[in-house]
Amino acid sequence: MAAPAAASPPGTTPDGQVRDGGRGQRDYLVLSERDPAADPVVLWLNGGPGCSSFDGFVYEHGPFTFEPRRSTTPGGLPRLRLNPYSWSKVSNIMYLDSPAGVGMSYSLNKSDYTTGDLKTAADAHKFLLKWFELYPEFQSNPFYISGESYAGYYIPTLTDEVVKGILKGVEPRINFKGYLIGNGATDVNYDYNAFVPFAHGMGLISTGMYEDVKATCGGTFWGKVDDLCQENIERVHWELKDLNMYNILAPCYHHPEMQEVEFINSSLPSSFTRLGETERPFPVRKRMAGRSWPLRAAVRNGHIPMWPGLGGRSLPCTSDELATLWLDDEGVRAAIHAKPKSLIGSWELYTARIDYTHDTGTMQSYHKKFTAMGYRVLIYSGDHELCVPFTGTEAWVKSIGYQVVDRWRPWYFGKQVAGYTQGYDHNLTFLTIKGAGHAVPEYKPREALAFYSRWLAGKKI
Repeated sequence: MAAPAAASPPGTTPDGQVRDGGRGQRDYLVLSERDPAADPVVLWLNGGPGCSSFDGFVYEHGPFTFEPRRSTTPGGLPRLRLNPYSWSKVSNIMYLDSPAGVGMSYSLNKSDYTTGDLKTAADAHKFLLKWFELYPEFQSNPFYISGESYAGYYIPTLTDEVVKGILKGVEPRINFKGYLIGNGATDVNYDYNAFVPFAHGMGLISTGMYEDVKATCGGTFWGKVDDLCQENIERVHWELKDLNMYNILAPCYHHPEMQEVEFINSSLPSSFTRLGETERPFPVRKRMAGRSWPLRAAVRNGHIPMWPGLGGRSLPCTSDELATLWLDDEGVRAAIHAKPKSLIGSWELYTARIDYTHDTGTMQSYHKKFTAMGYRVLIYSGDHELCVPFTGTEAWVKSIGYQVVDRWRPWYFGKQVAGYTQGYDHNLTFLTIKGAGHAVPEYKPREALAFYSRWLAGKKI
């Protein structure tokens, strides 16, 4: 399947942009393969902040993935193949590059690249209103918001804008039903304090080291800690530095910054030589979670430095060479109705273009507010990642204080245990996916489609 010909995900306008003045918000709309007129419309947001949602499109649950073996078109581009586990099997799904400056979204006013949680949410709400205005045939479809990682902040804040608009009678009326968040950053006191106990529980640090850290830190592993506590936490970081933090079961490829690959059509990226070394369906990628990672950098209120500003283009254990090679080809850009490099520059999965401030704090109150209003919420976690350990997520979900209505139990795919789930009143569900990492649909695509399909349909997972 040749890349330009295969790359025809329908956009929302003839040029794939919803524009607001000099700002163009880029989305990739994939129609449901089942019943587009009736199936839900689901918005997908990758995190960062600064990550393009094309990450989710091509590496997780979009209609196409890269060929898992060395394979190129005559023009030297990586080939695409159909993804049998695309979430478009049961829903219309829209991948939005947000905020402006991320991925293929851009602004002619550079001040738009200075943003934060609240402005990003307001801008995304404006995008949705314009989108439903342009495409009224989707206004009656159930609408959900989904995403992962730093989208744990994007989604509740965008939901707040959507719900306020509904209550005010803003037109077009969005038929909003709920949201789902995967391995989402939520509250640093839960997310980061879970890190050391999780590392011990997974057998990554010794019991002796864990007891030393616990004794010197008093059970609190983040925030205002003394020098001895901090020293012991640094020991833990040192022991884990060579692990793949996004999935501790997956290999970690160390890519020296001085060996950056030149992205030109006449040569293949080095990552092609790695394809086939793992059974993971989408092995060549890169992602980010908060200012997070390096591990010691938690998501705090205030300015969030982008990864390139922290020391390099390439995140540890990961690469986005195939996506970059593909999306920087002008033929591909023309095929997917994206702006040329001369206007918006080279595509980056994780950009340093934006100046981002985390300005909302914890998200628990948002979740309690929306579930109390009757909206459905699914919080899911891969259980083998260090960025946002599932144990911290489980703890903050419990802290909301709702009654358990479906006690902790396994859920199944193909008669095998696929993870565990616990249901609360007010339509709040917590779910784990066994063996999955930070981006669940990448590591467990079949199981991800299974729980997604069941949850959207209102069936028991």
